[in-house]
Amino acid sequence: MALQIHPVTEQDKTWLMEIVRTWGADFIITRGRKVYPSEIEGFYASDDDGERIGLVTFEIIGDQCEVVTLDAFRKFSGVGTALMETVRTIARQRACCRLWLITTNDNLDAIRFYQRRGMTIAAVHVNALEHSRQLKPTIAKIGQHGIPLRDEIEFEELL
Repeated sequence: MALQIHPVTEQDKTWLMEIVRTWGADFIITRGRKVYPSEIEGFYASDDDGERIGLVTFEIIGDQCEVVTLDAFRKFSGVGTALMETVRTIARQRACCRLWLITTNDNLDAIRFYQRRGMTIAAVHVNALEHSRQLKPTIAKIGQHGIPLRDEIEFEELL
């Protein structure tokens, strides 16, 4: 499978919002603030047939780049890695000194994914989702694998 990476354009915003809304709202909560993925930069991956098979959104503030969303619709096929590499390249080009992101304590596949790609755990924000639920009540109490959804895990890579 040949993988192609494309910048998200205005024409892609409806599709992007359909993806994000499957997570319970048109915004993401990260470190206690709402971020609207349709209003920030992003890339999507497509296969040989032009089918969209992954999405990443990110925000650069100052000299830091936060990956806000990352979703590979075909797991374990290099989609997530290619999207992360694209964001890493952009962050370096724009003189960012840190690439970082938040995931939740139940997201075991993501925790494995980020560590295998050289990211380190920078912080664990214990019970952070209690505050997040005030901003986004649709956040479940129980997450993947039946794990209580409580904490945010912050990963980083110094560039």
